[in-house]
Amino acid sequence: MSMRLFAVAVALVLAGSSHAQAQDAAAGEKVFAQCRACHQIGETAKNAVGPVLNGLFGRKAGSVEGYNYSAANKNSGLTWDEATFRDYIKDPRAKVPGTKMVYAGLKDEQRITDLVAYLKQFDLSGKKAAQ
Repeated sequence: MSMRLFAVAVALVLAGSSHAQAQDAAAGEKVFAQCRACHQIGETAKNAVGPVLNGLFGRKAGSVEGYNYSAANKNSGLTWDEATFRDYIKDPRAKVPGTKMVYAGLKDEQRITDLVAYLKQFDLSGKKAAQ
């Protein structure tokens, strides 16, 4: 009987932890509000203080046309995937020393997960993928 109870408890803990890491694009849009001071995303996005973030995942760092990147970013050799972005957004200057990005970093894992979900919605042209 106690083994059955233990198995149920483990299942509940695992279910709860996977739910905590579920991606929520709507919550990610709220997280992105702080990014809007420097970055734009969507069909009408333009480079601003920072580059446009359309089609971020799969793109080489330092490659948005018309944006004046730091040498550190252009020469970083990074390609943006989820793991690289997660590392970068936690502490941009640690991931790419010499970057122009002045941001203390986003430390909360759930907020990063939600931000990733939001950013992944936008293709290179800024169109939102059908949901």
